[in-house]
Amino acid sequence: MNRANNSFSVLQATAAIVVMAVLLWSFGLPSLRFAEAANVTSYSDTLSDSAPSVVANHTIEFVTPTGLSAGEIISLTFPAGFTGIGSLVAADLDLRVNGTDEDLIDGAASGANWNVTAAGQVIDIESGTDTVGAGQTVIIEIGTNATFGSTGSNQITNPGSATSYEIELTVGAGDTGKTRVAIVDAVTVTASVDTLFTFTVNGVADGTLVNTADTTGGDTTATAIPFGTLVADTASTAAQNLEVSTNAANGFVVTVQVDQQLLSANGADIDGFRDGSYDTTPVAWESPGATPGAENEYGHWGLSSNDTTLTGGLSDFFSGGDNFVSASTTPVEVFRHDGPSDGTVSGEGNADVIYKVETTALQEAAEDYTATLTYVATPVF
Repeated sequence: MNRANNSFSVLQATAAIVVMAVLLWSFGLPSLRFAEAANVTSYSDTLSDSAPSVVANHTIEFVTPTGLSAGEIISLTFPAGFTGIGSLVAADLDLRVNGTDEDLIDGAASGANWNVTAAGQVIDIESGTDTVGAGQTVIIEIGTNATFGSTGSNQITNPGSATSYEIELTVGAGDTGKTRVAIVDAVTVTASVDTLFTFTVNGVADGTLVNTADTTGGDTTATAIPFGTLVADTASTAAQNLEVSTNAANGFVVTVQVDQQLLSANGADIDGFRDGSYDTTPVAWESPGATPGAENEYGHWGLSSNDTTLTGGLSDFFSGGDNFVSASTTPVEVFRHDGPSDGTVSGEGNADVIYKVETTALQEAAEDYTATLTYVATPVF
């Protein structure tokens, strides 16, 4: 008899739950839902410097399938070896959601403000009342590249060992992801990221047509670009060839930056294209102005790329290598592809970076004009 009563009670409870669900649905009221975790997409972390034991900026980008509710947290966990995370404050981070910069503070999250907490190997960014919609793109900049409101002063120090490192991400109630960064000693980068990723720099021979207008005037190697003795009022062109082999679903990005403009021991320099204006928008090559007393017009140099699928929009940024920008101490994108590559197809796994210099008879005499280039290759998963 007790067993029958117990069975009847269970049936009554089940029926009550069903009736309640039907009533909620009929009145348009919310019913019970179960959150489902998902993997973030297009997750990458681009370092400003991939050398061991140096400070670097991080640019982290991902798409969250589920989104984030008010009061929830975006959490980044760095592996052992990365140091300085506990010194980060809100001013050292920028958060951009679907193209809009958010206000970050060190105090408790409230209203539209997002709280930043950094300790150990973890950075937490907690929402106040703001949300992130499903399918929206999130960009987090960490270091001196964080410039919204104020400029960051603290950076994260790279590990001392040259290998690849996994960075974990959690967004809100369940979206997760993992990406890797490669810490390397030289411009030839090999990263094991649970996929194939090999980056190689090659020299380009004298007499090579690298775009529709410029032919190289001397040999280069993987680690040297010797322009030799420059002839006044005559532009000199050199190039390096880049190869990327990867099976990363969303391809890769390669940038290059310089430690300084071409500088000699006597303090003379060859300024950035054009006439020391350090152009960031590509334009056709122009000769220096050669105005006596205007030192920045004595000579200049710049760079280009024959990759026709550059920048986030996969556009022909440099017009196939005919247009130039200044070499820069901040990264300049010179090679990109949005899928797997084997390193052989032009514009997909193979591209030339073009360097051009021209001086006038006013350029100060020196035999030791020098600058150092650093390439950074980043897979995008």
